[in-house]
Amino acid sequence: MVDPLAESTSVELPAFIAIPEGAPVYHGFPLIAGSEIDGWVFGVITSPVGAEPREWGDAYVVAPDGSRAGIVWSASSDPQPRVICEPDAGRWGVYGLRFRHPVRSEQDLVRNLHEWLPQLKAFYQAAETGLRPSRPNRRVV
Repeated sequence: MVDPLAESTSVELPAFIAIPEGAPVYHGFPLIAGSEIDGWVFGVITSPVGAEPREWGDAYVVAPDGSRAGIVWSASSDPQPRVICEPDAGRWGVYGLRFRHPVRSEQDLVRNLHEWLPQLKAFYQAAETGLRPSRPNRRVV
């Protein structure tokens, strides 16, 4: 999905390609209206909308301080979250998450993301302190 209101440095290219200097990672991809919880908000990269449930997708999370992390989600059988990319200067990591509920809409996506918020907070905290969590805080059943 593309945020049509995001600033681009080119009239011919979308904002996520022609990124303005100083823009945060995932610039050009929209935040999901109604996804805010406790100051955390989610953004969408891969459209979750479809007649059939989506098997995978990309999203991101914005912490209350404005910092961001990527999310690669799937309907896989692996219940454990995984670190895909360690934190770097632009984001506090990219994390792989397994969703328990089918995704056919933004509301479905938000429902699943909200379930993972405690673990995302733990990843954020670990990135802030320079530590890596040894196990997830949340058990997936």
